[in-house]
Amino acid sequence: MSNVSVVFWTSFLWLIYVRLITVRLITEVRAGELVVAMRGLWPARRIPLARIQSVEIVTFDPERDYGGYGIRSSRQGKAYIASGNRGVRLKLANGGTFLIGSQRPSELAGVLHSSGTHP
Repeated sequence: MSNVSVVFWTSFLWLIYVRLITVRLITEVRAGELVVAMRGLWPARRIPLARIQSVEIVTFDPERDYGGYGIRSSRQGKAYIASGNRGVRLKLANGGTFLIGSQRPSELAGVLHSSGTHP
C-alpha cells in the first residue's frame, strides 16, 4: 500500500468513527405520536399514541436479548438502544413490541401514560 492509501484509509475510518460516536437516540412525545430516532444515522420512527396498548419499564441485556446496541429486530420485537440496560417496552395494537432504551425510563413511561396511552 502506498502512503497516500494509508493516509486516505486512516482518515476515512476516523471520519466514520467520529460520525458513529455523535449519533444520539432522541425520543419525543408530540401531539398524538411518539417519535424515536437515531439522530444523525437513521430516519425517525413515528408511532401513533393510539396504537400503544401498554407501557412497561424493563431491564434487559442488549447483547443477549437484541444482539447489541443500535436499531435492532429480534424475536422479541424491534428495539432502539443507544446505551445502558433499561428502557420502556411498548405493546402495540398490531401485536408487535417495541423497546426504547432510556436513561430515564420512569419519566418516559409517565409521559406516555399521561398522553393518553393505556396502562
